Amino acid sequence: MTWYREWFQETGRAGLLFMLVFFGLTFVLTRTITRSIRAKGRGQEPGEVSQGLVKDVHIGGVHIHHQVWGILVILIVAMLEFTYQPHSPWVEVLGGLFGIGAALTLDEFALWLHMEDVYWTSAGRKSIDAVVVAIVLMCALLLGSTPFGVSETADGPDSLVVVPGLIVVLLVVVLICIAKGKLVMGLLGIFVPLVAIVGALRVARPGSMWARRRYSTRPARMAKAVDRDARHEARMDRVRDVLGGRAGTDAGG
Repeated sequence: MTWYREWFQETGRAGLLFMLVFFGLTFVLTRTITRSIRAKGRGQEPGEVSQGLVKDVHIGGVHIHHQVWGILVILIVAMLEFTYQPHSPWVEVLGGLFGIGAALTLDEFALWLHMEDVYWTSAGRKSIDAVVVAIVLMCALLLGSTPFGVSETADGPDSLVVVPGLIVVLLVVVLICIAKGKLVMGLLGIFVPLVAIVGALRVARPGSMWARRRYSTRPARMAKAVDRDARHEARMDRVRDVLGGRAGTDAGG
């Protein structure tokens, strides 16, 4: 396949392609399985162990979350990559395995963030945010985006001044975006600067450092921030529920 060799293998992005594909497939499959387990658990008595092929994994009476398997896969893949630094087709194999491990791990991002089982609660929606950010970043890298939009081929005397200056300006924009409580836009802005610029120009989120310092004496601005944040979160919650299943008050997964 000439197109595959030219677009992915020769550009060094073949492993990233497989990582993205298997990341997405694993996330969808994992959410399908966890929903099935949750649905079966609703009809069981407390403490009753699920029967059948699709069920929670318990070892020594301890529920092993799937992030554990994801972390193990990531560690094994990293050791193999650093040790052997393989070429095609093994780099694609390792890329796919890394995508599987990353999906299993980030699907429970909220659990290791809160250090408790919040998988099906509203706090568990942070896992969906983490998965979406990972997918967008992988897509940006796959399309050839570079940090702050700086090309590796930039050369010449002008680049010695322009490029560092541009990086500093964009870094400030990213930091402003993050200070305004827009971590996702800030991280994406490292690879797609326009995203960080938009986030830096828009009103801050009410609980952010920027809002606490600059909106405390501007009630109208704070009210606007609260109203806009509420509408934004309502829209995002609907998206998160579609991607990851409706959050509830019961934990599991």
